Amino acid sequence: MPIPHRLAPWIVAVAGMLVLMVSNGMVISGITAFDESLIAEFGWSRGELKFRDLITLVGTGLVAPFIGILIDRLGVRALLIAGSLMLSAGYLGYAHVDSIADVYLIHALFAAVLVASGMNVAVILVSGWFVRHRGTAMGLVVLGTSLGGVLFPPLTSLLIAAHGWRQSFQLLALAPLLLLLIAVFLARAPRELGLQPLGADSRSSDARPHGHGDDLSLAEATRTLSFWALAAVAGLSFYCMLGVISSLRLHLMDLGADPLSASQSFAWMMSMALCGKFLFGFLADRFNQRAVFIGNLLIMLTGILSLASMNPALGVVAITLLGLGWGGLFTLIQIQAVNNFGLTHAGKILGLITLIDASCGGLGAWLSNQLHAGQQSYQLSFQIMTGLMLLALFAALAVRKPRLKSILSADVTDERR
Repeated sequence: MPIPHRLAPWIVAVAGMLVLMVSNGMVISGITAFDESLIAEFGWSRGELKFRDLITLVGTGLVAPFIGILIDRLGVRALLIAGSLMLSAGYLGYAHVDSIADVYLIHALFAAVLVASGMNVAVILVSGWFVRHRGTAMGLVVLGTSLGGVLFPPLTSLLIAAHGWRQSFQLLALAPLLLLLIAVFLARAPRELGLQPLGADSRSSDARPHGHGDDLSLAEATRTLSFWALAAVAGLSFYCMLGVISSLRLHLMDLGADPLSASQSFAWMMSMALCGKFLFGFLADRFNQRAVFIGNLLIMLTGILSLASMNPALGVVAITLLGLGWGGLFTLIQIQAVNNFGLTHAGKILGLITLIDASCGGLGAWLSNQLHAGQQSYQLSFQIMTGLMLLALFAALAVRKPRLKSILSADVTDERR
């Protein structure tokens, strides 16, 4: 399918956004709208049900490094096709679950979905189209995760009210067909179309992901403090935000909200995340990226503090700040990884970061609901998240572009030994 030369990078960026809207929206955000129906139908505890999220996210982390190798070798098209088919199969399977074991099995499948048609694939697909304006493009791409959170929970609540939860799963199983269309027509590298990435002719060093061909390998990246600091920021922030995402609707219903109102509040938070992703991606292209990165963490920390206060008057403030801060942070983590370590081995590097952040996110989603069982409140969970976000803020101070000479010197020293 011919793509106009000037528009091609931005069309691909929109395609990446739609990929994340469907995959993350259905696996992480939209699935929460079924929680009360499943608990009412089967009598499972919140901890039992939310263990599925731990399976999905830890599984995502374990699979991500291997899929990263496949991305580097095979490209994204085949993975997108596989991910869309698995997502549709998982939703069809959900329509027929009879036990918690069935749910756990489906969420193991969803782990592969989040890798094959999730963030790493979208980031690598779109990064290949941009040298200049990469921050803006990444902000546009990661809007998809928030769009999924805005669209799928309220839509799912309406479908359940009209058709019941089993038929709603069957209807939603059609949505992954969008990923198939994107994979077939738009998941292409510039060289496949005889084009160059936007800004490839720029002489500005700031326009390069890592300078003059000095992209770091996974082994070289893991020898740097910057890599582990970025991984710590990702893991700690994912623990907190996936814990919030997993528990927010149920928390609001504990406070007296009806299911649709709780879904709408969730959608508001994801709308703010949508704004934050694009806004801070745009700002990252125009101001010091590290300052914007740390600013996002401060905003998110303030939101968690407001939520942990359990003050209903701060509820809207907490949800708004969490959405804005998380949206920007989510974008900046991807940009920092590509800009600090380069694009050549991004599949492997992002795969290892995903192993860490997804595992921590799954732990946050499960443990926050386990703690609720003992406390009958999410206050302790939110207080723990406050401490973790403070640690993430300190870790962010060590995230910076590694110096290639120091890494090469370390390699020479290792060889002499």
